[in-house]
Amino acid sequence: MVVMVVMRRVPASASARGRGELRQVPWSSVPPTNSAQPSNSAARPVPVHRGKAQRNAVLELLRIAPVADELAERFVAAGHRLFLVGGSVRDALLGRLGTDLDFTTDARPEQVQRVLAGWAEAVWDTGIAFGTVGATKRGATLEITTFRADVYDRASRNPEVTFGDSIEGDLVRRDFTVNAMAVELPERRFVDPHDGMEALVDRVLDTPATPEESFADDPLRMLRAARFVSQLGFEPAPRVVAAMTAMAEEINRITAERVQAELTKLVCGAHPRKGIELLVDTGLADHVLPEVPAMRLEIDEHHQHKDVYHHSLVVLDQAIALEKRDDPDAEPDLVLRLAALLHDIGKPATRRFESGGGVSFHHHEVVGAKMVRKRLKALRFSKEITEDVAKLVYLHLRFHGYGTGQWTDSAVRRYVTDAGPLVSRLHKLVRADCTTRNRRKAQALQRTYDDLETRIARLSDEEDLRRVRPDLDGNEIMRLLGLPPGPLVGRAWKHLKELRLDRGPLEHDEAVAELFRWAREQGVDVPEQA
Repeated sequence: MVVMVVMRRVPASASARGRGELRQVPWSSVPPTNSAQPSNSAARPVPVHRGKAQRNAVLELLRIAPVADELAERFVAAGHRLFLVGGSVRDALLGRLGTDLDFTTDARPEQVQRVLAGWAEAVWDTGIAFGTVGATKRGATLEITTFRADVYDRASRNPEVTFGDSIEGDLVRRDFTVNAMAVELPERRFVDPHDGMEALVDRVLDTPATPEESFADDPLRMLRAARFVSQLGFEPAPRVVAAMTAMAEEINRITAERVQAELTKLVCGAHPRKGIELLVDTGLADHVLPEVPAMRLEIDEHHQHKDVYHHSLVVLDQAIALEKRDDPDAEPDLVLRLAALLHDIGKPATRRFESGGGVSFHHHEVVGAKMVRKRLKALRFSKEITEDVAKLVYLHLRFHGYGTGQWTDSAVRRYVTDAGPLVSRLHKLVRADCTTRNRRKAQALQRTYDDLETRIARLSDEEDLRRVRPDLDGNEIMRLLGLPPGPLVGRAWKHLKELRLDRGPLEHDEAVAELFRWAREQGVDVPEQA
């Protein structure tokens, strides 16, 4: 039988957080549930009942017990205490604990290394300056950190690392109450001095200390709040929102790399729209992703057009729905989601009011692609991600020239060739970009795109469109024209590719004849037998 004890504070009133008395609640009578399988799915629902959260924790702790208990027994034998802590406890309560486990201890880093010696399969000390020693054991990755009692200079987010002596002192310095819970091992005593369980059950994101203190210590926590809103579907406490709004400018203390890492996790969460809305509503987006709030264009009653910001959020939602429809188990598609969110960021710069009450955004896809490159580069996204998102933004309007199917096969080939390996994402983005409330118009657009995809599939079966190449390669071009490698060969290759796109596959003799014809026009000496 597993016995767990919940230790939590019972506040005298809703405003008296942290000032109540500790009480103990036995978990020995918690009945089993049918599922104890770990899940890394961010979309897994948050439990809404304390009993379910308790059962989840019991089952998850039983699952990791062989490794965790062995580790704890070694610490106890050495005269130390060990706690499963933070996100690992939160995820155990949510029933989604993975194989990455976080622990905290009163042992100093060099003592932790001695405890792990001879037991762990691998040990590393890359985080030892911050009190963290890493290890692996039977498929689990363990990070053991000495109790911390850091002091921040509040000019950067870098703390003066100070080791603490109590679990309570360690937990109060953590970012949110749902991450400020611990389980002492091996006895499995649950420690919750800041009502983290209550917050988790209520889906509320709050801070152990005041949010002003927490965010002043580390402004990145404001982005982490938006990220957890996206990943877990939690609601930030009113005082957290107020502090984020008042302190938004403090985020400029954080490096672009750190901001990008949090934005990536937010966008790939189960509820990215909620996270984006929190960033915009608090003013944080003005500092980290200003192009998004800039889409909240004022709508003149005489120049009606869609709210571009709201439209972009709907496109994001619809792109995610298409992503899941095609493969429910697929990992979140960062490139598609960024493209959906940013596809119209060029509209504010290109908006023109037309006579008669119309509004135009000519070439906003061209301007938007340039803006995407600038912003993602500033956020230190990889060149590959930056270029892929920019290309999707640039191409997202191309389909609207399709009309009712008047494109030639040549135009279809160019559409696919220009998209390259991004064509499946382009399909989703274009479909998601239809947000009209006119059902007849929406259905007509979807039917038209169905027709385009059918044509693409037919031509792909016939010609392998994703690998369109000239009918003669560079080596054969050089052999036939007697040319060395150089720009002229590249121009010949490009000419033959254009022919391939216009006319489809050519017979070999026809391709050679076209090459010689082009070469004569360029003043190239063509062999007599040609």
